[in-house]
Amino acid sequence: MMSIKPLILLLSAASLLTLSACNSKDNAKSAAPASKDAAVATVNGIVISNSRIDMIAKQGNGAGHPDSPESRKAILDQLIMQMLVAEEAVKKGLDKSPEVAEQMVVLKQSVLANAYVQDYIKHNPVSDDVLKAEYDKIKAGITGTEYKARHILVATEAEARDIIAKLKKEPGSFEKMAMEKSMDTGSKARGGDLGWFDLSKMVPEFGAAVSKLDKGKFSEEPVKTQYGYHVILLEDSKPIEAPPFDEVKTSLARTLQQQNLKKWLDDLKAKAKIEIAGAPAAAAK
Repeated sequence: MMSIKPLILLLSAASLLTLSACNSKDNAKSAAPASKDAAVATVNGIVISNSRIDMIAKQGNGAGHPDSPESRKAILDQLIMQMLVAEEAVKKGLDKSPEVAEQMVVLKQSVLANAYVQDYIKHNPVSDDVLKAEYDKIKAGITGTEYKARHILVATEAEARDIIAKLKKEPGSFEKMAMEKSMDTGSKARGGDLGWFDLSKMVPEFGAAVSKLDKGKFSEEPVKTQYGYHVILLEDSKPIEAPPFDEVKTSLARTLQQQNLKKWLDDLKAKAKIEIAGAPAAAAK
């Protein structure tokens, strides 16, 4: 069940339609659903159509709220109450107040602008050829090495040196010692395993120490960082590879669409005649 607060946010666009519908009988008629769109409810002669419920449920689903019979009932209940309150607002003349009128103008512009953006995205898809070319460009620019390592983190240099001395006698005991002695709760249970990583993701001292190790070797001097003292075992290294094209195709398409949209918006703004008199004044206290 969706809470009231998210519902109110989802229904903000519907509020504009509701307030307008309350102004006249002509608006009431225009609110009537098409033959294919069943009336879910009627509130003082104003129809709430199934398409309106669908629209709000879709918005809620996009915001992480599951579309279910319970959520649709909550939407309908909220719409009914909202329409009743909106009617009272119109009776009181609040729709004529400058503040409310301004809010309705802003809301209408927001809905229209969002509709245009969605239409632009729908009718300006990025072709597979463009996506592949961009992927190849990014792939060609990927350089460097990634490493697979384990570590044991302790509080003092003396503890780290003691661990190193024991590892020299028993090189195969690294995982066991990490599980027993490491302070790093994130990797301790995995025997100090840090998985694959790029050195840029590590603190400088740690990254520098890893880059100097040979495969299968551990650091013979404690590595001091802001977290304490580390003993590091380098298990493997390999060139950084781009993920497969199919894995990143969707996110890459979204990124390119956003870039194209931003360019179009920048061009639109550049061509417009915009005159700014000054910085917006602060609200009166």
